[in-house]
Amino acid sequence: MITMMSMPAPPDGVLPETAPKMRVENLNVYYGKLQAIKNASLRVPKNRVTALIGPSGCGKSTFVRALNRMHDLNPSVRVEGVVTLDDEDIYAPGVDPVAVRHRIGMVFQRPNPFPKSIFDNVVYGLRIHGARGRRHLMELAERSLRHAALWDEVKDRLNHSALELSGGQQQRLCIARVVAVEPEVIVMDEPASALDPIATSKIEDLIGELKKDYTVVIVTHSMQQAARISDYTAFFLMGDLIETGKTRDIFFKPTDKRTEDYITGRYG
Repeated sequence: MITMMSMPAPPDGVLPETAPKMRVENLNVYYGKLQAIKNASLRVPKNRVTALIGPSGCGKSTFVRALNRMHDLNPSVRVEGVVTLDDEDIYAPGVDPVAVRHRIGMVFQRPNPFPKSIFDNVVYGLRIHGARGRRHLMELAERSLRHAALWDEVKDRLNHSALELSGGQQQRLCIARVVAVEPEVIVMDEPASALDPIATSKIEDLIGELKKDYTVVIVTHSMQQAARISDYTAFFLMGDLIETGKTRDIFFKPTDKRTEDYITGRYG
């Protein structure tokens, strides 16, 4: 059984107040007649890491996919409620979902590099958005790979297939691909769950660096990981957003008995 005292302590110090980068109000998500998210509301602070925790099937991934309109790609899914980015409703009529996904990038659970070169993977989104010129693209690729802490490992083989990289390198490449188009928010859906401990540590270190320039939302199945890397935590259970707050408060002073039961291993 996990106890609160056995959890890694989140960083000390008082977080300075920061305006929400995103706001979610009364979000409901349905798969056909099945309601997967029930009236959830959440503030996502700017340049912070917000972790979503909870048992498998509790709605974490469903929730984050609503943040950048990924559910639009599935006609059986219905989304109700308000999701704003810098106080702009991303679900308002006339808002282009492709433009939303440009501003809110996503990294998935398993690395999904394209069967192309490392270089072509990084600049893929840039080319879609009109970037041209080998020198210009190379500068942007180097910047993005450095941001993803991958440049030194791949700089001499940019023309090699991305599929030759290790799993951890592939995931950092996918992060570089997202960073390349300069989003404002990066959403990560269990980005380290398929990786070994060393690769996971590199991803966690990278997330700590990314929040300097981006707002990060991460779904994680690991409470220890959430405690290590996040500033804020939201706990989901059976489609309900039970409790949200600063990570230290959620892990050491939860206000809801269900949160305490989950963190201490009584269920989940």
